[in-house]
Amino acid sequence: MSETPLPLSVLELATVGSGQTTADALAHTVAVAQAADRLGYRRLWVAEHHNMPAVASTNPPVLIAHLAAVTDRIAVGSGGVMLPNHAPLVVAEQFALLEALHPGRIDLGIGRAPGTDQHTALALRRDPELLSAEQFPQDLLDLLGLFGDQRVEGGLAERFTATPAAVSAPRVVLLGSSSYSAQLAGQLGLPFTFAHHFGSPHAVAALELYRESFRPSDALPRPYAVVTASTLVADSDEEARRLALPGQLMRLSIRTNRLRPVPSLVEAATDPERAAAEGMPSNAIVGGPERAVAELRQLAANTGADELMVTASTHGVAERVRSLELLAAAWGLTPAGQATAA
Repeated sequence: MSETPLPLSVLELATVGSGQTTADALAHTVAVAQAADRLGYRRLWVAEHHNMPAVASTNPPVLIAHLAAVTDRIAVGSGGVMLPNHAPLVVAEQFALLEALHPGRIDLGIGRAPGTDQHTALALRRDPELLSAEQFPQDLLDLLGLFGDQRVEGGLAERFTATPAAVSAPRVVLLGSSSYSAQLAGQLGLPFTFAHHFGSPHAVAALELYRESFRPSDALPRPYAVVTASTLVADSDEEARRLALPGQLMRLSIRTNRLRPVPSLVEAATDPERAAAEGMPSNAIVGGPERAVAELRQLAANTGADELMVTASTHGVAERVRSLELLAAAWGLTPAGQATAA
């Protein structure tokens, strides 16, 4: 890599494995966050999912508050808050408070999908008319206005404030896996994160549209694109493939709507659907450090990403932390404190 390698960040899904409790999953997320902080990753995001046996991250603001309190330098945020599930004023108040507690370290990644089934989305928002994607642009503008964006005229900010005396605002990032979100992020002058780890083949086209649509804003003078990648690194390619199997089975359960916790390595090895899981098309990066770095470099070159965000899916937390350690060393990240100590 060059002397200043492309920034790497972490998307942490707070997965619940077979035989684990919610408390176990959240303790594991803390361990991953502290490892990412120590190793020199730029940011750590947690996602919003509901009513899923394999995901403990149901309320990103609560989890972000805890993770920011037990880390020192890494930016912490949402990847993302699914805005159709929430009133914009509630989200603005939550993240304005987080920013006041941890100035300069809070990211607010916003998505327009519900992140769950329609029944759960309705239980969260309580009004079917508010679940339409047509409401999303106005909700997003209201959110920006509540954070003090002077470009936004009218809306909630005319009558409300997210916090009484803000000196800074969280970094708002638009998330997506389609041209819609890419174009909207560009038009609003926001950073854009493409969810490549979903398996979408449209990353290059969406990011080109983002850059073509981009209009500079006070928050962002030029486009800034983050690309996520499902990435699991182990000491060898063979070991990485073995560790990846539980995550493959979890993805199969999501695609077939037969949700369950992430199976253990022992369970995965004898799972009757192992062949089907291993045979699914995937853009996941799985291998030893050399292979992982080469494939991530190629992804960055293909997409023109300004930052890559990795997410590892397996049963054990030790394996997830080890993946981050191996990748950080091979990529050339600077561990926390090393630059100032030199």
